[in-house]
Amino acid sequence: MGLSGLEIFKQLPKTNCKECGYPTCLAFAMALANGKASLDACPDVTEEAKEALSSASAPPIKMVKVGTGDRVIEMGDETEIFRHDKRFNHPTAVTVEVKDTDDLEARLAVINDLIFERVGQEYTVDMIALVNASGDAGKFKAAAETVKEKTEKNVVLVSEDAGAMEVALDVLADRKPLVYAANKDNFEKMTELAKSKECPLVVKGDDLNSLAELVDKIVALGYKELVLDPGSRETSKVLADLTQIRRLAVRKKFRTFGYQTIAFTSKDDPQEDLMQAGVYLSKYASIVVLKTDKKEHLLPLFSWRANLFTDPQKPAQVQPGLHPIGDADENSPVYCTTNFSLSFYLVEGEVSSTRIPSYILSVDTKGTSVLTAYADNRYTAESIAAAIKSTGLEDKVKNKNIVIPGLVAVLKGALEDESGWDVTVGPREASGITKFAKEKFA
Repeated sequence: MGLSGLEIFKQLPKTNCKECGYPTCLAFAMALANGKASLDACPDVTEEAKEALSSASAPPIKMVKVGTGDRVIEMGDETEIFRHDKRFNHPTAVTVEVKDTDDLEARLAVINDLIFERVGQEYTVDMIALVNASGDAGKFKAAAETVKEKTEKNVVLVSEDAGAMEVALDVLADRKPLVYAANKDNFEKMTELAKSKECPLVVKGDDLNSLAELVDKIVALGYKELVLDPGSRETSKVLADLTQIRRLAVRKKFRTFGYQTIAFTSKDDPQEDLMQAGVYLSKYASIVVLKTDKKEHLLPLFSWRANLFTDPQKPAQVQPGLHPIGDADENSPVYCTTNFSLSFYLVEGEVSSTRIPSYILSVDTKGTSVLTAYADNRYTAESIAAAIKSTGLEDKVKNKNIVIPGLVAVLKGALEDESGWDVTVGPREASGITKFAKEKFA
């Protein structure tokens, strides 16, 4: 267990200089104790105090990286139990299972093609979990060679046979795969393999007690680049174990469980497979390994992940500016909204469905919706007129007419005076744009 705030405070310089971002050294000490600050932020702390406080100042969940270069996946470094307390830092890595007995080239081609675009975001499968289903080391090695040749995605090598892991790891070592898994029987050899190749290692227990014992043994061997698997595959038990691990790490500062976790789905039915993955992603797996590779199953999971891992204190927003829809030209209608993601993409979807080439002017309201921005004086005649000028809209559209949301019809007169444009009051809701456009612009 980590040190308390008062114990940390005793070793701080007590200057209350505020350079750490906190008003007093005591406040900084409490933040350190809760894993919400870094000791490096203190300019006056002594080397002796740094050494003594190193464990207390470390994040409750250690960061581990899989992969290299631009494709590296960061996991861990989490500080919260609940997202609304602050935020979750690193999105769960969605991983699809393939077996060395599969038609690997065909499976990998499907997985490589799993690219989704939704509300301005691009989603794709993060990793491949290559499973040694054959039990044959030679076949596992050949499968690793196929994976290396046919995909650039990061890899989880899944085999509890140290001999098979060794030959496959030799093939993919330069990709820094995740090694799965060290258990009570093979942990010494698996730790040696992972350590020699500088790859992260999954520690698999039979339950939380055996997992804790095994983690301590591996740490004693000098290796801490770890990912935890409590071993259960029953949904309710996995959920309970993942929750307990996070609580012990974050709330109790139990360093043995201060690592990220991996969870495998176990259902053959794709809908049940997806349900399990959604549960584990929510609470609190850093990696979820699924069986399904169908777009219609994975897109809901990516959508939920995107919502879960946004910063609750920072509204989701798009780039403000002028966005053409279709082959917009000088005669196209112009719709005006804010740069709040939900507002913008609702408007974009409705405008696109009209099949009338148009422009959408997205005003910078710091990611707030139309009514919220209006109430906060961010969506005003002045801000809209400024956006018209800054985007060069006056040179792109000759009709000099702009459509504003019906909810802020009160802006019409002021905007006409401020901008010199004609202003049309549009529907109150985005759902009314199709009918409105057909009546006005078709």
